[in-house]
Amino acid sequence: MPLPTKLLKQTALITLLGSTALFNIASAKDFSSQSEATDVLELYTSEGCSSCPPADRWLSTFKDKPELFKDVIPMAFHVDYWDYIGWKDRFAKPAYSIRQRDYVSSGSVSQSYTPQFVANSGEWRAWLSGKRAWKQNTNNVGVLKASITDNSDTVSVKFTPESKSLMAQAKSGSYVLNVAILGMDLSSKVRAGENRGEILKHDFVVLNHKKHTVSASPNQWQVAMPAIPQSGQKQSAVVVWLSQGANQQVIQATGGYL
Repeated sequence: MPLPTKLLKQTALITLLGSTALFNIASAKDFSSQSEATDVLELYTSEGCSSCPPADRWLSTFKDKPELFKDVIPMAFHVDYWDYIGWKDRFAKPAYSIRQRDYVSSGSVSQSYTPQFVANSGEWRAWLSGKRAWKQNTNNVGVLKASITDNSDTVSVKFTPESKSLMAQAKSGSYVLNVAILGMDLSSKVRAGENRGEILKHDFVVLNHKKHTVSASPNQWQVAMPAIPQSGQKQSAVVVWLSQGANQQVIQATGGYL
């Protein structure tokens, strides 16, 4: 016997709502690199450093570039070693100062200073003399994918290496899997120190950064998603990258807005 028209409509509505709920549960943010290495720019900066604002402003220009998160990923690590001169940078963390010193220890950079740019895990001192083009990484390393399901506290990551050396590492070695939360459109009114009286604006600020040592084989992992601090940012982004051991050499990276 055919169902009454009213019942048919109710059944269709329930089915539609169920499908919508299922879609919402399964909805995810997916990010993927190309096979060629993504350039990674790291800025080591501080709100207590009077020479840093120009570098911060230049980093902010990447917001309007079409290659953002596709060909290049900028990140600003605020260091804490200038806090003693009068202004405590609210974005600074000891771990970021340690990260910079680890680059020094590995020989990747000459010394710690601000502002300091590290391009593809190597010191880019030419920025200080007005250069705005860094040495790009054109190596074909493989595809890095990351997926974050809505309301999930984990991020799923998969890396498909292309180079023979990375394939060999995948058979016997490990990677360091990094996940960072970036804050956009941030500002601080500085009341002391070298930038006293200034309103400093920032983008791509690393608000949280977690590292996980993972086995290179199998080539996919699920790790904890860092908490997203509420620091006044108008928008947040996530960056996921693989690196090699103590030298912090970036292999591949991906990311985007949350």
